[in-house]
Amino acid sequence: MESAISRRTLTATFVGLAIALFALPIFMAAYRAITGENRSNWQVLGREAAIFLLVGLLLWIVKRWERLPLSSIGLRFDMPRTSLLRGLWLAMIVLAFTVGLYLLLRGVGVHLGEDHGTVFRPSLLVVTVSMLRAGIAEEIFYRGFAIERLQSLSGSRLFAGLASLTIFAVSHYRQGVGGIVAAFVLGGILTVAYMRFRDLLANITAHFLADFVLNVVLPLVSGG
Repeated sequence: MESAISRRTLTATFVGLAIALFALPIFMAAYRAITGENRSNWQVLGREAAIFLLVGLLLWIVKRWERLPLSSIGLRFDMPRTSLLRGLWLAMIVLAFTVGLYLLLRGVGVHLGEDHGTVFRPSLLVVTVSMLRAGIAEEIFYRGFAIERLQSLSGSRLFAGLASLTIFAVSHYRQGVGGIVAAFVLGGILTVAYMRFRDLLANITAHFLADFVLNVVLPLVSGG
């Protein structure tokens, strides 16, 4: 990456970092201010489609503006079996920690997750799309691009991991203290895994599967 950064346009990298670190929470807040709280499946799908466009923009920056391969952000497809298997066991680790966090935080009186109450709940199909978007966008933004570019710019792997993880956790502010703590711990697992293997496809798989089990499979099984 040292030789690569000397060939990159720093402007492109800084624009990419702005998108990777801050675009999601800013866009979410703006979309909510314009359209209000979720009231329909189409409203949710519109939001997810716009976020996928942001992902496409970031990938365009990598390929066309920085003129780097997608492997420079850990996105490679030459070992799909290994990546998917790695993502599967990583998802199981994330799920196990999620259960532990839920019990621990509940024991100290901290709520984990958003309290939906009577708020509109999208269909499970739309929730699946949202979980897929979260796995793809958040891993590309906060793990792949942010960690790689922050490390290249700062020369510090530790700083890159902690900075991206902290911003990722704080971006879950709408889920309260419990949500921020959970995002920091679970995001930390994904951060360590990425820095160990540099396998973004595995991270995306794990993130999606963990969210899918918690938000789609469990409601289906419980009838909720």
